[in-house]
Order: sequence, then C-alpha cells, then structure tokens
Amino acid sequence: MIKKLVPLFLLASLSSYAQKPSSPQKPGMVSYTYRHSFAKDVAATLDTIKAFGITDMEFSNLFGRKAQDIRQLLDERKMQCSSFGVSYDDFLNKTDEVAQNAKALGAKYVRVAWIPHNGPFTLAMAEETVANFNRVGKLLKENHGLTFCYHNHGFEFEPYENGTLFDYIVQKTDPKYVSFEMDILWTFFPGHDPVAILEKYGKRFKLMHLKDLKKGVKGNLSGGTPVENDVALGTGQLNLPAIMKAAKKSSAIEHYYIEDESPNVNKQVPQTIAYLKKL
Repeated sequence: MIKKLVPLFLLASLSSYAQKPSSPQKPGMVSYTYRHSFAKDVAATLDTIKAFGITDMEFSNLFGRKAQDIRQLLDERKMQCSSFGVSYDDFLNKTDEVAQNAKALGAKYVRVAWIPHNGPFTLAMAEETVANFNRVGKLLKENHGLTFCYHNHGFEFEPYENGTLFDYIVQKTDPKYVSFEMDILWTFFPGHDPVAILEKYGKRFKLMHLKDLKKGVKGNLSGGTPVENDVALGTGQLNLPAIMKAAKKSSAIEHYYIEDESPNVNKQVPQTIAYLKKL
C-alpha cells in the first residue's frame, strides 16, 4: 500500500546505491556503445544488452527520456545504472539537476569525460579544472551523496615538469571529492601505459572503460581517433591481461564497462564478451 503512494522518482532515490559491482568477466556496458539504437528504442536496446548477460549500465545520455522512465525500464529487467555521465557544462552549471537525475537512475557515480578546450591542454586549463573538480565534487558528495569521477581522454597527458598534466590533476584534486574512471584506450593512445598509471594512482580509480585500439594506429595528444579504430578486446594493441591484473591489484575499481565506439558493435561486442570470459 505504501509503495503505491510514493512517486516513482522517490522510490528510485530511496533505492539508489544498492549496486552490485561488475568485473572484467562480468562487465557493464556504456550506453554510448549502443547510442544509435538507444536513440530509437531504449527498452529494446536494454533487452539486447541484457541478452548478453550484462545488467550494469553507465548512461551518458538520457536519449530524450526522463531519468525516472529509464530507471523503471532498468528495474523491470533487474538491471542497474551505476554511473551517470554528463557534460562538463552541466556538471558545472546544472549540478543539482545532474544529481537528481543520477539519483533517479540509481547511480552512485557522476562522470565527466571531456574538458572543452581549444588547442593543446595547458597548465592554466589544468589549474581551472582542479578548482572546478574540487568545488563541484564536494557539492555532489556532501549535498547528494554522489561520487564524482573524471574520465581521462588523452589530451591531459601533455608533459608537465617530471610528469604530465594528468599527474597534476590527480595530485591536486581532493581524494574525498574527486575520483577517476580510466579509459584504457585513452590512456594508451597518448603514449602511456595503463598498468603504470594504475600502479601509481590505483586507489583513485573507481571505474574503468574496457576498449582496444586497432593494430598499427599511432596515437597522439588530440584526444580523438576515428571510431573505426575501436576494435574487439584482444584483437588490438593493448595488453589486456596485464591491465586487468593491475586493476584487480588496485582493489578500488568497482565497475568495468565495455565501450565500443565503432560501427561494428553487433560483431565486436560478442567477441569482446567472449574474450573477457576467457581472460
């Protein structure tokens, strides 16, 4: 009787964070992988993903729906949204709205994956980023009980002193309010070893994107490469066994998500899942 009197969005908020962690052998899925399908039919796309045995989602788009509606579709399928990705602008300027949507989805994490910039990423940009991450990360944690994660995208690895501006961001942000999501492709692409980064900052990473880079592709600091260069895990350049071993050793990563930006997801996602089961 009580449940009938409580609005759906309140029920969603009340049951948020009761999440099951994922693992490389049983990963989650980033909605961006199926962005074209989600834009047409959210329910049918969730059915496709659930058919793979995947029940953990990271949504980085509401696809024109209300967060409460997506949450209902997830609940009907016994699926969960553990992370909600938003733009840097919404993170800064629509913090309360972002938090309410995250909680309605049932997410514990709010993620940003890109810092708008022109030209090379600079120290001044990194300094501003650190200040914003600390400030808004504190608001999300203290006012809403949410954990902020920044997803690296490659451009942050500009050289700085004895390291990079990514080092600067990690070292200058407050661990109480700022965590990270490692995208292993966007760590490798600018010329860095995901294993070494995990060994250095393992406790700061709470989430991970699993993806692989086509053999023969050379990286740079642009933070961009054609989507066709995303390939099924185990068929590209990354040393997945070593990365997964380092991730497990960190003991801090709670959710692993498959992300495949290519137009070949119908073929590559099953290959990726099969590879992870054998890993």
